[in-house]
Parts: sequence; structure tokens; C-alpha cells
Amino acid sequence: MLNKLQVLEDKYIDLTEKISDMEIINDQKVWQKYMKEHADLEPIVHKYREYKNVLNDLSESKAILEEESDEELRELAKMEISELEGQVEPLEAELKILLLPKDPNDEKNVIVEIRGGAGGDEAALFAGNLFRMYSRYAERRRWKMELLGASDTGVGGYKEVSFLIKGKGAYSRLKYESGVHRVQRIPATESGGRIHTSTATVAVLPEVEGVEVEISPNDLRIDVFRASGNGGQCVNTTDSAVRITHLPTGEVVSCQDEKSQLKNKEKALKVLKARLYDKARSEQHDEVAAERKSQVGTGDRSERIRTYNYPQGRVSDHRINLTLYKLEQFLDGDIDEMIDALITEDQTKKMTAI
Repeated sequence: MLNKLQVLEDKYIDLTEKISDMEIINDQKVWQKYMKEHADLEPIVHKYREYKNVLNDLSESKAILEEESDEELRELAKMEISELEGQVEPLEAELKILLLPKDPNDEKNVIVEIRGGAGGDEAALFAGNLFRMYSRYAERRRWKMELLGASDTGVGGYKEVSFLIKGKGAYSRLKYESGVHRVQRIPATESGGRIHTSTATVAVLPEVEGVEVEISPNDLRIDVFRASGNGGQCVNTTDSAVRITHLPTGEVVSCQDEKSQLKNKEKALKVLKARLYDKARSEQHDEVAAERKSQVGTGDRSERIRTYNYPQGRVSDHRINLTLYKLEQFLDGDIDEMIDALITEDQTKKMTAI
């Protein structure tokens, strides 16, 4: 591990010199490439230097303890050794985590798709709750959100809703949300006060650039139609809504959120690219059993990952057996505690697998 860390520090020093070189600065494309590499290395190099300083101070304190005869100085050295030794193990653990291979998608924006599952109108209402939860979470982290498409029920819920979240590290935090979310509560329409169970599925897809997924125009069937809505809302008098079918895979994406046919087409293509990229990535993961074992359920949309229990005010994640008794705050976007626990568990499994 130390050899690898030293190699990374040497590379960091070399990059520091390069990004200060006027000749390289004048070539913005190359300079930006080096700046990104430099920024990616900075956290681990700073932690490595902190670790080396602790080891150096520890060595000096041990030397004082061996060579010094003054009891007062020896006691001070003992106290310092005890304090420094307590820092070594946590720093080594942090360095191991920083050395873990990074998901190349972690810094990307995300496309989130939520669909009401089992439970009819109650499932659609729950999909609406989840949509609001992620919207509030994006606000808390100062990320931007853009609605891509929605099929609402007219009573506050959604059959399905898709949206783009733009923000640094959005995928790294939201990728653990993919899967089946279950809610247990008494519906407003239930006169007997019985608790009903409904579900909604969440898919979190990294936004992809055009170069990452090539789609031949010959593989697409594009249909246009008039947008529809409840109670006459959002009904256009022109064929602005767009439905795109990817013929080789059968993937279908519809978008009618914008009044412009061109904008709807752009949004639908963005979702289609993300789905095809995610499909290809999932197939690659399926081929590597070890990779699947080292993940905390980040890819299987049929996996029931979490239960939201209203009567008890709790939310439980079944992958890490964590229960939080703060359902109201959680649904208001206060989900970092759960996400941090999922990240920690994922990192622990990956370190164990190395």
C-alpha cells in the first residue's frame, strides 16, 4: 500500500508542476485534463502526507523514550506515543478506502425514474412521496433538478415520473436508491383503518454523453402525438409529445412535458441513452459474479431495498439492517444518514473482497 501511495504522491507533484507551466496553461484542453487528475489525487495525497507526519512524529517520540533519562520528558514522550499510535489505524483505514477503485460514473448527473408498483392509487401516491423526497434532497445539496416526464394520476400521485438531477457526485450518493421501495400505511380511503402495503420502483441512471452511447437513427422509430393531461391541463393543440422506440431492444420512452416537440425529443433521447447505458453496464456486471457480491444492491431493480412504515414512524433499509425512527424528516429529504451508512457498507465489502 505504501509503495502505491508514494507513486501517487510522485504523480501529484509532477502534475502540480505541469498545471503551473504557462505552455500547458495556454493549451486549455490539456491543462483541464491535468487539473482534473490533480484534483482527483489531492484528497489521497493530503491524507498520505498526514499519515507520514504521524509516523515520523511517532518515530521521534520513541527515540526520545529510548535515549532520554529525564523522567518528565519520558512521560511526555509516552503520552505522545499513545496519542499518535491511536491515529495510525484510523488513517490507514481511510487510506485503504481512498485507494479503492472509483466508479467512473460517480461524478455524473443522474436520471431518476420512479414508477408506482403494486397498490393502485396508493402506489401512485407513494411514487409522488418519493419524488418529493428526492426533490427536497436535491435542494438540500444545492443540486439542480429538471423534470423530464411525468404521468400523473390527478390525485397527487404519479404512475411514473422521471427527472434529471445535476450536481457534483450526484450518482455517487443516489446510486444506492435503485430498487423496490415499500410503504406501509393506512390509506385515506380506508374506512376500517387497516394498514395497506404498496410499492414503487426507483431506477437511478447515470447521465451519459453522446460519445458513450451511439444510437443509429435507423434503430429508432419516432412517433409524435398530442399531449394529454387531467381535467384538460397540459393538453396541446399540436403534436408536441414524442414517443421514441429503440427497435433493437424494444425500449420505449415518451416525453410530453415541454410544449416544443424538439425539446421533448431531446429529453426522450437523453432518457433512452441512459437506459441503454445502464442495460449494457448491468449485463457486464452479470458476467462478473465477484463484482455483484461486492455491491450493496446498486443494480437489481427487483430487489426490495427499503420499507417506509407510517404507523411506527420508521424507515428500514433491508440491505444493511438499518432502521431510522424519523420517517417525516426522511421523506422531507433528510436521507444523508442512510446514504452514508450504505456507502460505508459498500466500501467495507469492497475492502474485504480485495
